[in-house]
Amino acid sequence: MSALLPRLRSDLDFMPSPVEDRPGLLIRDSLHYSESVLIIPPALVECLSCFDGEQTTLDLRQLLVTITGDFQVGELEAGLMEALAQSGFLEDEVFLRMKADRERAFAESPVREPAHAGSAYPDHEEELRGVIDAWMAEGPTAEPCAAATGREGILGIAAPHVSPQGGYESYRAAYRQLGPSLRDKTFVILGTSHYGAAERFGLTRKDYRTPWGEARTDRALVEELTRRARPAIATEDYCHSFEHSIEFQVIFLQYLFGPNVRILPVLCGSYAHSIYLGGKPEADDAVNNFLDVLGDIAAREGDRLRWVLGIDLAHIGRRYGDLFDATANRDEMQDVAARDRQRIDRVIAGDAAGFWDLVQENRDDLKWCGSSPLYTFLKAVPQARGAVERYEQWNIDEQSVVSFAGLSFR
Repeated sequence: MSALLPRLRSDLDFMPSPVEDRPGLLIRDSLHYSESVLIIPPALVECLSCFDGEQTTLDLRQLLVTITGDFQVGELEAGLMEALAQSGFLEDEVFLRMKADRERAFAESPVREPAHAGSAYPDHEEELRGVIDAWMAEGPTAEPCAAATGREGILGIAAPHVSPQGGYESYRAAYRQLGPSLRDKTFVILGTSHYGAAERFGLTRKDYRTPWGEARTDRALVEELTRRARPAIATEDYCHSFEHSIEFQVIFLQYLFGPNVRILPVLCGSYAHSIYLGGKPEADDAVNNFLDVLGDIAAREGDRLRWVLGIDLAHIGRRYGDLFDATANRDEMQDVAARDRQRIDRVIAGDAAGFWDLVQENRDDLKWCGSSPLYTFLKAVPQARGAVERYEQWNIDEQSVVSFAGLSFR
């Protein structure tokens, strides 16, 4: 007797297995409801198409017979179904319980715990300081580090959210702009929300904990944004619990200004409706209201605030759906660099409309991972004018490249 198969979750990450002796398709949970990682053997990858919410166990069984040439596939069928279900990769009761448990745990936690300590950066205080000391050390032609001096009139910076190990030179170029006189400022961190809802902004009242201590979240500003721009806001957004685009900025801010640095962490969802359907982001009433309120706060608070944008730029190559191998600074990536520069030129000129026109071209075929924080900043702080401190491209794997930059604003 056949039964309807549950649907495979659409928010999972899929990539070729990086394990040399275990080829296949690697699956992991992009939202971290589950910490499981599965590698589906090449011969069984086609079976995932059966988990579409429309096919049945009989369809899966028939496909397995075709693949294996063996009618005795009951054990293989059961093993595949159990692995997917127990990992929380199917839209079923197991996943719903897992999702509810993780979201409740985040909501009840008094702080936002570090999600990437021990992987993207060291999880011990002294080791972390040694690593960032090395990342921030001056190169042979570098200007004096802002940890000692800083720049006059600095309004904010944009830094990568790519792995600091791969992008530390751009982090350094951006963060050397921030001098010790800014220690008592509140840093509005506009981070890319990789998995949050489009046209929405994720807030949290929780302090951000790292190996150095707890960065203090400005709860009064969180409450004001929530009260005045509620339709666009997800408060205590679960995405904060695992998102790296803000966490990496907190680490560098604490390095410069101490563990108790004050922050306003805002996750900016994509402006997907604008990119795919046309019009400016503020054509969405909720987005327009949020941008107005954030602009009001920026004007009222003035010198008390500084701005930090956690952004990457283009994502090119096979990992990101392109049909070619990408190599940093070569071939197609030279054209990407030129197009990146066109967009950056509009950003540093304070031209929000011109920047967004370029983003909308070909529905953002450069796949910029930072366009929404940039546009949000340009609309909230229209007087900002910028400079490029560093531009880089980095092979995140042998076939794919991420570009990023360190920018400053005055």
